[in-house]
Amino acid sequence: MTDHAQRGQPDAHRHVMLVLAYLPPFAVIPLLVEKDDADLQWHARHGIVLMVAEMLILLSIFAIALVAGLLTAGIGCGLLVIAPVPMLIFLVLHVVIVVRAFAGRRLLIPIVSEYADRF
Repeated sequence: MTDHAQRGQPDAHRHVMLVLAYLPPFAVIPLLVEKDDADLQWHARHGIVLMVAEMLILLSIFAIALVAGLLTAGIGCGLLVIAPVPMLIFLVLHVVIVVRAFAGRRLLIPIVSEYADRF
């Protein structure tokens, strides 16, 4: 194995862990597996807090749509029609975060990053 291949192996593993850190159901894996890498730990904690924040936002949208649907069906259905918009925004956000993490940078999201730094 050449020096380049040896240097490429840890980077490939690190890239996989960075992607897992921002995939909602798998964000816990880098947190448990990579205990020695402080940067990867930060990304894993950030990914978990981001996942919880996204779930709360989506839950709020669906709860508001449910209540509005009970009052007026048209408003409730209208809110459910726009529900994929935040999901698309979250997808783009995750792609941007992972690309920045590959470059060795962090994307600080005001409330999410502050809360992730606390735990």
